[in-house]
Amino acid sequence: MDEKQRIIELRRELHEHNHRYYVDNQPTIGDQEFDFLMHELQDLEARHPEMFDANSPTQRVGSDLNKEFQQVAHRYPMLSLANTYNEGDVKEWYNSVSRLLGGESFEVCCEMKYDGLSISLTYVDGKLTQAVTRGDGVQGDDVTANVRTIRSIPLVLSDNTSIPHEFEIRGEILLPWKEFERINAEREAAEEPLFANPRNAASGTLKSLDPTVVAQRRLDAYLYYLLGDEISGEGHYENLMMARSWGFKVSEGMRKAKSLDDVMNFINYWDAERKNLPVATDGVVLKVNSIRQQRALGFTAKSPRWAIAYKFKAERACTRLNEVTYQVGRTGAVTPVANMEPVQLAGTTVKRATLNNEDFIRSFDLHIGDYVYVEKGGEIIPKIVGVDLDQRPIIAQPVQFIKRCPECGTELVRYEGEAVHYCPNDAGCPPQIKGRIEHFISRKAMNIDSLGPETVDEYYRHGLIRNIADLYLIDVQQISGDGSRIRSAQKIVNAIAASRDVPFERVVFALGIRFVGETSAKQLARYFKNIDALMSATLEELCEVDGIGEVMAKSIIGYFHNEKNREIVERLRSYGLQMELSKEQLSATSDRLAGQSVVISGVFAHHSRDEYKALIEQHGGKNVGSISKKTSFILAGENMGPSKLEKAQKLNIRIVSEDEFLEMIE
Repeated sequence: MDEKQRIIELRRELHEHNHRYYVDNQPTIGDQEFDFLMHELQDLEARHPEMFDANSPTQRVGSDLNKEFQQVAHRYPMLSLANTYNEGDVKEWYNSVSRLLGGESFEVCCEMKYDGLSISLTYVDGKLTQAVTRGDGVQGDDVTANVRTIRSIPLVLSDNTSIPHEFEIRGEILLPWKEFERINAEREAAEEPLFANPRNAASGTLKSLDPTVVAQRRLDAYLYYLLGDEISGEGHYENLMMARSWGFKVSEGMRKAKSLDDVMNFINYWDAERKNLPVATDGVVLKVNSIRQQRALGFTAKSPRWAIAYKFKAERACTRLNEVTYQVGRTGAVTPVANMEPVQLAGTTVKRATLNNEDFIRSFDLHIGDYVYVEKGGEIIPKIVGVDLDQRPIIAQPVQFIKRCPECGTELVRYEGEAVHYCPNDAGCPPQIKGRIEHFISRKAMNIDSLGPETVDEYYRHGLIRNIADLYLIDVQQISGDGSRIRSAQKIVNAIAASRDVPFERVVFALGIRFVGETSAKQLARYFKNIDALMSATLEELCEVDGIGEVMAKSIIGYFHNEKNREIVERLRSYGLQMELSKEQLSATSDRLAGQSVVISGVFAHHSRDEYKALIEQHGGKNVGSISKKTSFILAGENMGPSKLEKAQKLNIRIVSEDEFLEMIE
């Protein structure tokens, strides 16, 4: 696979992992593995600036927005922290801070990095007035009603003359290990899907539309940052001690470090001691303590220069491999799963781990009965990282990858250049059929949020649906049972009907064409403008689309050459789905920025960075990530990166303000 094709594959994979983490709350890889994939993509994109894509995972901050809640803009953007997994990076950050401060002495506030859901709390006159999730960093969900049920978050502060009239305090919503185990035990007894980890359980709980459910889950919270015009403290640590005196729960483990040795001692201590904490942690956060020095250090486009997150290495355990089973996904991909003797790891009981593919199994020469080493990457997803050959039983037999689909019995295939085996029976293999329907109804596709995997499975078992088009034939009488579910049935039928208004690019994504992710679906829709042009496109025409390589192009052609797929598309068209760009989308484009390469830097007031990138593309411009002599201008918001500003001045690149830019495209 060449580097350009690898970029496309990485983008697709990272978008999928982002969706699983932030939307489904069911991640399949750990933080460290995700970060490694992201860094690989960043490096490849830097080598291939011609492959720039405004919707690449490298250009966005993960979002946990939920349309069921009201979205609220953050007064101060909630930026993410730069992550590192090794002590060398911590030393480099520490030395960099020292250089940027001109050798001025500084203290570092060392804190635990709690593995929960970020929250911003606003207090006015000592009373909680609003609670907002991190969202995309610019705006988040208003979850005030749910947060009011969390006992460790004060609703009214104790009388104290030092409390400002209005301020914001940020922290992490957590589910203690004890409650996590209790909830999963209850879900297992009810035959409901288990939460992968406390973070996902906390996220799913806080996003519940029923505050009584939130109250029953017994969430906890730790607060770690104080903001506001009236905050008088000169140090971050001192501010939090003041917040503790007001009644906020602040970690007892927080310490100030006066040297790099102090910082490393803190990291090493908590790497072992964290196992005794009542809540999940995945690292430590280091912040320059002085607020004055924080302001002087400033921000990059994505994170503050004055802080860094160090993530602990994954815990490891050894246990017996009992058997290997196989799962079939919506694309027909067959994934082997290790079933092991239960073992305690990072606070939870681990019994299963993905084995990825046949090559992965062979790389470890896995035998049934082997004692395997298991880690939880980012303390989330278990994975086998080694085998203790000294404990291998004499009669142990090698794991033999299956030849036929475990669901439908079809002989598996393995395509050239791929590590994964597939079941080619896409029209008759139940997990594939249900998986495609689940993809079709997902939030970023048709957004039929009244349906879920359990409902899809029920409708499939009862013969109501056999493909995505069948959804539009469902009526209230079919799904209302004995009549007791009329209201929920009507809600589902209404949601299916409303999906007819979903724009064309999301319909392309919803079709579930192999390799076509959310970004490439948008590119295809904008290029071909309607489904007929896309269905009849040649290999050469498809490869002309930015970001579409030969592998994806062949997959698209193969999809539309399948008569059953074309029949489904025609049925969807007849049911009123959008099969072309809207008149507004077609008329929204212009050539005002034609031939111009634009760099975006800073924080904006009127639109988000992603919205500005979309506007640049709509008016014929090209988004680029780094400044060069070919850069036409820089769209600059507040807190533009000083390195970019310096380079722009050196190359005499024009800097355009937010208001000037909006005038340019009017």
